[in-house]
Amino acid sequence: MTNTQATSTIFIVDDDEAVRDSLRWLLEANGYRVKSFSGAEEFLQAYDPDQVGVLIADVRMPGMSGLELQEALIARQAPIPIVFITGHGDVPMAVSTMKKGAVDFLEKPFNESDLREIVARMLEDAAERVNQARARRDQQAVLSRLTAREQQVLERIVAGRLNKQIAGDLNISIKTVEAHRANIMEKLEVTTVADLMKIALTSSEGSA
Repeated sequence: MTNTQATSTIFIVDDDEAVRDSLRWLLEANGYRVKSFSGAEEFLQAYDPDQVGVLIADVRMPGMSGLELQEALIARQAPIPIVFITGHGDVPMAVSTMKKGAVDFLEKPFNESDLREIVARMLEDAAERVNQARARRDQQAVLSRLTAREQQVLERIVAGRLNKQIAGDLNISIKTVEAHRANIMEKLEVTTVADLMKIALTSSEGSA
């Protein structure tokens, strides 16, 4: 059992109890920790975005469908990879979900070896996604310490504007720009413009 396997969870969301039980048995037999849910709403209430895991979800379910569950997770900027399972092969739907971030698509009845391979691969991706999401949240929290004026100055620094140009943009003196710049560097605990830009750009990617 790998370390990622031991500290992560495979989430199963399917309204068919037989499918849930079959998936749970297969995955637990291969050393995975599994939690199953009969509906998407139940999963959303229990899901912790800091938990490393993979979501295996049925596409067609009563109430919230698997595709609607995917939309809800995207809206939350949830980092969990998704594997859709369905008994209704639909190539256009598969293409659409893949474009939105679903990482694989299995048709019932699925092959056990395919399932094992997909889950192992997705777990590696899941750990990286969670770490990136945490880093973005931390950086956004740091940026929230800046005043509105400091944020305006930072935006222009990132855009490559010089102090003189920033002063002209904001109708303030160059000395005031320099003071804001020093305050920004202190609050964000960086010593170089390169580090400053890294924080600003990573945060903006996460909120895009």
